[in-house]
Amino acid sequence: MTRHTGIDTSFLEGLLGYNARRAALVIIEHFVRGMAEFDLRPVDFSVLSVIHHNPGVTSRELCASLNLLPPNLVGLIRGLEQRGLIERQPHPLDRRAQGLHATAAGIELMQQAETRASSIEREVATRLSPQEQAQLIEMLQRIYLN
Repeated sequence: MTRHTGIDTSFLEGLLGYNARRAALVIIEHFVRGMAEFDLRPVDFSVLSVIHHNPGVTSRELCASLNLLPPNLVGLIRGLEQRGLIERQPHPLDRRAQGLHATAAGIELMQQAETRASSIEREVATRLSPQEQAQLIEMLQRIYLN
């Protein structure tokens, strides 16, 4: 599907990675705008969502589930703590670890932000039926989940 610009991108348009990246850029652009009111970047949103839905999750578990490098997570956690959105508590099973928990402010923010994220997803996927959206998510997950 060569675009009307006169530039032949047909080879690229046949590549899964190219199409996934182009779609991701559109989705992320809308997401960044929609999350600005919550002062959440996509990675902040992901980290806070996992903490919100998994009270007591450890930093190690967060890194594994979101494919983040530990040094990158340190600053994210610090920033969310400074904003009063999360807190550390002793882990019940591992004295060396600390569990991460959303505060009341974090829970309230995530409820609003997740509602907005769902709305953004609906807005950017209007050309896909709900079944096509579910199928696309399932197919993409087959690529990156073991």
